[in-house]
Amino acid sequence: MPKPKHILVIRLSAMGDVAMTVPVLRAFIAQYPEVQLTVLTISRFTPFFRDLSNVTVFEADLKNSHKGIIGLWKLSRELRAIKFNVVADLHNVLRSKVLKFFFFGKRVVQIDKGRNEKKTLTQGKNFTQLKTTHQRYADVFETLGFEIDLENPKFPKKANLNITYLEKIGRDVKPWIGVAPFAAFQGKMYPIDLIETVIVALSQNNKVILFGAGDEEALLLNKISKHNNVINLAGQFSLAEELDIISNLDVMLAMDSGNAHIAAMLGVKVITLWGVTHPFAGFLPYNQAKDSAILANRDAYPKIPTSIYGNKVPTGYENVMRSIHPNDVIERIKSALK
Repeated sequence: MPKPKHILVIRLSAMGDVAMTVPVLRAFIAQYPEVQLTVLTISRFTPFFRDLSNVTVFEADLKNSHKGIIGLWKLSRELRAIKFNVVADLHNVLRSKVLKFFFFGKRVVQIDKGRNEKKTLTQGKNFTQLKTTHQRYADVFETLGFEIDLENPKFPKKANLNITYLEKIGRDVKPWIGVAPFAAFQGKMYPIDLIETVIVALSQNNKVILFGAGDEEALLLNKISKHNNVINLAGQFSLAEELDIISNLDVMLAMDSGNAHIAAMLGVKVITLWGVTHPFAGFLPYNQAKDSAILANRDAYPKIPTSIYGNKVPTGYENVMRSIHPNDVIERIKSALK
């Protein structure tokens, strides 16, 4: 059977999960340049794929024209018009399963998310490293006949920053440290007073650039950015523009969150802080060493990981992140800068 020449890749959300597809797709197109990829995702994430040759983004409008069963039927008809051969479903949720049904006649391979393995991990029955999400994505392509080598990563060049960026960030030559202190759930966020301690210490000899989204996050970061050499970019630039800036960082400090995966897909060193979640679930940012993850004290909090996504915080685990000392974070970042 001849290999397909055009693959539809489905990954609609969330931000970090979509960002994790990028290194896998970059490896794929380097190894199989004759194959065309169309990525089905939402418009917000289109900039993630901007530098990938042989990749076209098809934007799903899930809140309007592609909403509900009728909207997904319409979407399936629009997608059929691009004449893909097979489908790599990297999402495997209800929406993609409905699309699979509408694609009758097309081969669809769906990701094995390892739900049972992850359940035993969070129940404390099997505390071992699970397959990474990146490898799970690659496994889908392998099933389609395309084995992908993820061991020799390639990354885009740093973006050239024009005057618009430099007027906001400055032109000095100090190392740039990105800090993204927020996450979707409180159980994954380092307390704001501790992150400020880290930022103040790092700003003595480096430029610290803060990333966030939304008015509330911007207000919190505004208070921290009053320190010297600290710049708050929350709400200042579009996602595409933030990608330009992130690509120029020397290191990114982030939670177990989307910003960590965005920095990693651009080839930036990433230091991550982990609260009630754990890298064993397979979400360590791409191409980062195991010691890049700074973990909460599992001796004091033996139920870690309490969930895969950080949405479950047992009673008594509210301060789990405080078991990570700011000095440990500061020293780890200093080491990454060397």
